Amino acid sequence: MAKELNYAQKRAIEITELTRNILKDMPQITVDYIQAIANTTQPLTRYAYARDLRMFFTYLTRENPKFAEKDAISWTKEDFSMITARDIVMYLDYLSLYIDENEALITNEELGKMRKFYSVRSFFKWMFKQSLIPSDVSALVDPPKRHEKPIRRLEIDEVARMLDAAETGDALTERQQKYHALTQKRDLAMLSLFLGTGIRVSECVGLDVQHVDFDLGAFLVTRKGGNQAILYFSEEVEKPLKEYIEERKQVKPLPGHENALFLSLQKRRMSVRMVEEMVKKYARIAAPLKSRISPHKLRSTFGTNLYNETGDIYLVADVLGHSDVNTTRRHYAAMSDERRRLAAKKITLRDDDKKQEG
Repeated sequence: MAKELNYAQKRAIEITELTRNILKDMPQITVDYIQAIANTTQPLTRYAYARDLRMFFTYLTRENPKFAEKDAISWTKEDFSMITARDIVMYLDYLSLYIDENEALITNEELGKMRKFYSVRSFFKWMFKQSLIPSDVSALVDPPKRHEKPIRRLEIDEVARMLDAAETGDALTERQQKYHALTQKRDLAMLSLFLGTGIRVSECVGLDVQHVDFDLGAFLVTRKGGNQAILYFSEEVEKPLKEYIEERKQVKPLPGHENALFLSLQKRRMSVRMVEEMVKKYARIAAPLKSRISPHKLRSTFGTNLYNETGDIYLVADVLGHSDVNTTRRHYAAMSDERRRLAAKKITLRDDDKKQEG
């Protein structure tokens, strides 16, 4: 009997199928490239590369006269050799503002342009390495600059308000309160997990009931790269999680969703989008002046609080599952106002004796 696939494995299969569908209309060289990086990348990375390259080819066929007469699927290495550094620069400018095939106005901010650029650069680097093109013109293009923005996260009082809102439902709209009794324990457990462990939203929706061990005070997650890790939770997280699981035992999930820890009202495994909407609902109550509070911002809140409490950037990197501690340092080691004030008090310009003599 074949072993049942877990959520992460099923999701990887779905993403792989989506990637294959995109590649059906792509040049053969692109298909070869995606296959070449299969051993060093995750399915979601290959999917993103395929989408970004499709966007690049679409731009060239629509906006560049050199490629207007030819469908991208029939491009050869000679066609790719015709692409210049200026073509890539113009593409980056195009990404700032354009009209898509559905007549919708599309914009890309710095991060989106950077990702799309590096997808193109990786592809050109591979083609050059394979001697498919005479030169790597993408290396001549400066990448879009990214200006670091302050990390959007919740303050301590906002965290408390968010958990209170999930627990009581008092500040919800009349329509939201109708469903609150059915989702209260689930929502509180999920928010507590985000804020108390720094779990990713993809890791959260992938949790199965058997992944939680209350004797150990821990749960098993599948990280971004497919590796598994054990995360520990505090008593503040244990209580709402245990109460939800007791309630969860009374529910009969739909076939295929029997193991899912967090279920929707339709008795299916919750999707990332559902969780994002749930977080936004309570964030509007807890922090009405902060827009775009997402599960990732709750992860940022946990990371920053853990760093402020311990001062150990390596511990924060390990708990959050960062392979590069510089990522952690860049995103989570921002000092709070209290620390800045403390730093100011630690500096003495003149000792007391000299002050009195003056």
